[in-house]
Amino acid sequence: MGRRARGRRLQQQQQQRQRAEGGEDGGKRRDAGWEGGYPEIVKENKLFEHYYQELKIVPEGEWDEFMGALREPLPATLRITGYKRYPEELAWHTNLSRKILRKSPQLERFHQFLVSETESGNISRQEAVSMIPPLLLNVQPHHKILDMCAAPGSKTTQLIEMLHADMNVPFPEGFVIANDVDNKRCYLLVHQAKRLSSPCIMVVNHDASSIPRLQVDVDGRKEVLFYDRILCDVPCSGDGTMRKNIDVWKKWTTLNSLQLHGLQLRIVTRGAEQLAEGGRMVYSTCSLNPIEDEAVIASLLDKSEGALELADVSAELPGLKWMPGVTRWKVMTRDGQWFADWDEVPHSRHTQIRPTMFPPKDPEKLQAMHLERCLRILPHHQNTGGFFVAVLVKKSSMPWNKRQPKVQGRSAETRDAAQPSAAEPPGEGPGDLCGPEGQLASAAEDVETVQAAENLESNGNKKDGVCGPPPSKRMKFGFKEDPFVFIPEDDPLFPPIEKFYALDPSFPKKNLLTRTMEGKKRQLYMVSKELRNVLLNNSERMKVINTGIKVWCRNNSGEDFDCAFRLAQEGIYTLYPFINSRIITVTMEDVKILLTQENPFLRKLSSETYSQAKDLAKGSIVLKYEPDPTKPDTLQCPIVLCGWRGKTSIRTFVPKNERLHYLRMMGLEVLAEKKKEGVCGTNGAAAGTGQPEEEGSVEPQQPEEEGSGEAQQQEEEEEEEEGSGKPRTEEADGPGGPELLR
Repeated sequence: MGRRARGRRLQQQQQQRQRAEGGEDGGKRRDAGWEGGYPEIVKENKLFEHYYQELKIVPEGEWDEFMGALREPLPATLRITGYKRYPEELAWHTNLSRKILRKSPQLERFHQFLVSETESGNISRQEAVSMIPPLLLNVQPHHKILDMCAAPGSKTTQLIEMLHADMNVPFPEGFVIANDVDNKRCYLLVHQAKRLSSPCIMVVNHDASSIPRLQVDVDGRKEVLFYDRILCDVPCSGDGTMRKNIDVWKKWTTLNSLQLHGLQLRIVTRGAEQLAEGGRMVYSTCSLNPIEDEAVIASLLDKSEGALELADVSAELPGLKWMPGVTRWKVMTRDGQWFADWDEVPHSRHTQIRPTMFPPKDPEKLQAMHLERCLRILPHHQNTGGFFVAVLVKKSSMPWNKRQPKVQGRSAETRDAAQPSAAEPPGEGPGDLCGPEGQLASAAEDVETVQAAENLESNGNKKDGVCGPPPSKRMKFGFKEDPFVFIPEDDPLFPPIEKFYALDPSFPKKNLLTRTMEGKKRQLYMVSKELRNVLLNNSERMKVINTGIKVWCRNNSGEDFDCAFRLAQEGIYTLYPFINSRIITVTMEDVKILLTQENPFLRKLSSETYSQAKDLAKGSIVLKYEPDPTKPDTLQCPIVLCGWRGKTSIRTFVPKNERLHYLRMMGLEVLAEKKKEGVCGTNGAAAGTGQPEEEGSVEPQQPEEEGSGEAQQQEEEEEEEEGSGKPRTEEADGPGGPELLR
């Protein structure tokens, strides 16, 4: 009998045994149902267990519970967008895994709901522990924030939400600059940020360990930009993500941490240099390894010489279970050799193991660091992933910066404190305290000082209002971005827009920009005043991938109307407070008709709506629904929609997922189909009309707004983050039968 024949016979015998035990897949597997496990991968790694048992990361008597939790699928969690006037109970979790939600036929419609609501920006599917770092930053609307390693962007969206805590303020004074070293991941970051339609977000593409120091104009003077808040969620080995990134089980080795330690230290050092005095920086990893966690923090504190200190945040998140940071740890090589002190490391290992990986020798210095203020979240304590967080506060300039003059302005912690202002000339670098990494940081300061002088000299030769891409010699990778061109105050394009919409005199027209220097301007975008300042003063320093929200789009036949530009739904909530004309107040029944029918005749709308619309000229309009507090059974949330007044009809210009969201809010069943892009209705009638479906009630009302993307494709891209060098700690897939995260 040949080898193939023997193989077939053995397979047949195995299948017969399985059927005898209760089914072709075996009784045990059949009973598991949609448990979401991965039976093809054995969740064992003896080196991992040996390493962490030796380090005593897990409290005594809890090891079996710890390992048992790591072998279970991670519960799916979600967060409701905080500034869209929802209740305070914003974070929810379930015991269902991502695989159950994606594959179970019984949950298909719920999964489609999650995808749709995520795409429209109303929820974010985010792992529970990933929500912790932004919360500990304690962001206020006036804060200037840097997210150093931002992709895929769930933490970035949290930061944006915090800036917009007051929905009555369309332009907060603060902003978020979200950076990532990977050009492709930057576009995923753009997609995430665009869901929230904020004029206060900028996505840039730089190596976080050498991210350039930016300048802003302060009363006609060039001042260095120091950030009030910095999020430093660094690339890591990701052994805290074993519950969802199961490849970590077979790939885990101590070499990963040894190789990443230097990069992590360089990144957090660069963040500390750009933090304002009194500012707060959060360092976080999805690793449990002290080499990536406490060792990085201890080395940074050591070389800061008192400029930084760990904040005690034990009372800031009541209900969170965490373990204090450790003060003693050892270093293990890939082959299992242990070293308790740098002096024990042979010279042949010096390229792999660095002195910054060990705890400080001086007991007094170690005690003064208060490493116990670090937070380590263990998976079995609250059914989460593993995570590490440290909160740092800057007390003074870093010691290798000779001077750090201050200017009057808002500080990070208090409104009246002074903020650093001038470029920090390089002085004595961190030196041997940081090894080669510290010397690189000091050298970077030298280069920056020279570059800053050159850039200041060349600023006068640039075109006013243009923030173009960096010179070609600096563009080492990625795609060439179009420039950001601000609309000049005397541009003839704006007066017709201003007149048509009766814009308020307070409208900040200086903040309007386009992405083209020649030809017709197709889209108009808007940024906050503060981001405009950053853009205009740093075009030679940074590679900007995206910023601003779209507020107007050119009509295909714009010359036929009084205004060539129609309103864009993406920016309507920012623009609406400044519009004083072409606003139609509609009823809830009108909203239902407008969102489920393509071009409803004016006569189909309420008499109040008809009387407002009948004398309006053709063109773009605002449709506003105001809740009636005397009718508590009706929708109690205001809605603002972009629309178009035609000759005899009105239509809305709203992306599909946002349209479905509003219909859900009004209690209408949404029948989703895979082939067709959306069916909204009840019992075969056009939703909310009580009449048979009319032409146009099934198909989408328009192509999706630019930049909306495909939610399912985004989800698949986020699932492949493991190969990026930073395991995807942020994104979970959403719940089924959710419970409030306490």
